[in-house]
Amino acid sequence: MTTKVSRIVEELANREAIRECLYRYARGADRLDADMVRSAYWPDCIDEHMGFTGNTEEFIVWSFPIMGSMDQTMHLIGNVLISLHGSEADVESYFHGIHRINLPDGRKSDVIGAGRYLDRFEMRGDEWRIARRLVVTDWFRQYPDSADWSQGMLGIKTDPGGRYPDDESYKRINLG
Repeated sequence: MTTKVSRIVEELANREAIRECLYRYARGADRLDADMVRSAYWPDCIDEHMGFTGNTEEFIVWSFPIMGSMDQTMHLIGNVLISLHGSEADVESYFHGIHRINLPDGRKSDVIGAGRYLDRFEMRGDEWRIARRLVVTDWFRQYPDSADWSQGMLGIKTDPGGRYPDDESYKRINLG
């Protein structure tokens, strides 16, 4: 099914608001910024997320200790398809998640997962947020090791990004 250009032009602001919401979720998850994650979900949202089912606050309580135990995470969002129906929207977006995890023996391991967020968005007032989410995992790969950060990428030593509120993005740019 294709969407006519005239309809996309009509819906452009709503489509962009939905995309921005998806990006807020990814940034909030990676920076462990609970308020940013909250801004992507309606409080009564139900998230079915890799064995977890619950509302926004329950999701934060469940997911933040897991992600916080990892050295780094990075969620990328792409292939966003949006079908608007008045104040509701069905949205499928692909994700690619990269995670550097700490193994019990002290070693590091990288896990890369990919899949799709199947979301029902609702517009309440003048704002779009996720009202229901199902996470579908389509692919993953776990590596037995991780990069040696002490050597740096291509021999160029650099520090990895941080978490809320210490990440440089909270000092240098204002996304609020």
